[in-house]
Amino acid sequence: MSDENNRPLIFISNDDGYDYPGIKTLIKVAMEFGDVFVAVPMQHQSGKGSSISTFDPLRAFKIEESEGLVVYGVSGSPADCAKLGLGVLVGNRKVDLLLSGINHGLNHGSSVLYSGTMGIAFEGVLEGIPSVAFSYDEYRKDIDLSSCEPIMRHIIDNVLKKGLPKGVCLNVNMPKVDGGIKGMKTTITSPGTWTNTWDHRVDVHGMDYYWMLGSYEEDNPDDDRTELYWLRRGYASVTPVHVDQTAYDCLTQIDEIIK
Repeated sequence: MSDENNRPLIFISNDDGYDYPGIKTLIKVAMEFGDVFVAVPMQHQSGKGSSISTFDPLRAFKIEESEGLVVYGVSGSPADCAKLGLGVLVGNRKVDLLLSGINHGLNHGSSVLYSGTMGIAFEGVLEGIPSVAFSYDEYRKDIDLSSCEPIMRHIIDNVLKKGLPKGVCLNVNMPKVDGGIKGMKTTITSPGTWTNTWDHRVDVHGMDYYWMLGSYEEDNPDDDRTELYWLRRGYASVTPVHVDQTAYDCLTQIDEIIK
């Protein structure tokens, strides 16, 4: 992909795979702002977080190429896609923005720890690239994502122009609401706990197996700083997320504990 036209280069990946409308919508919107390079997992990879392949080789297959767009499929995790894509497949051209998603399903609260969508954004931060992850409150594939487009356009445009703080990416969650998304709110992560309800079944061979179910219980549903508070009211939540997980406010206390 040539950079002779001086358009920004936008790198895109997801954890759902290429056969989902989320990433197709994101590519369509991103191409309004620059050339797009996609490295996407060949299989569905939700819940892989920042996992990487350390003992298995990765393979990359070019799926599509047209004016301003290149798409590769990668035989690995979402983080593998970002690492291989940014480190090898893109070549020498500078990446101006990394986008992840649109994930089918929200990534709020502690889901950030498990999310392959967020794992991609974290890789962008580690490479010093402004990075944004988008998620939508719907798991089905046969959905209309047009209500997300104004939010994405606004964020992509402004992040390209203004950048992001060092070490920070954006976790953008968009609600499914009638009449369109009302706007955006800067939020904090919704603190809470996943209450796992395991569905125990027995297969045809008499062997036990389990499906992980469960729901997210917020610590304080009425806290108007949180993601879920505003998502329930029809607004997109925009949460700045640190890659550095050091608990700086506890350093002195820990120093006393280990003495």
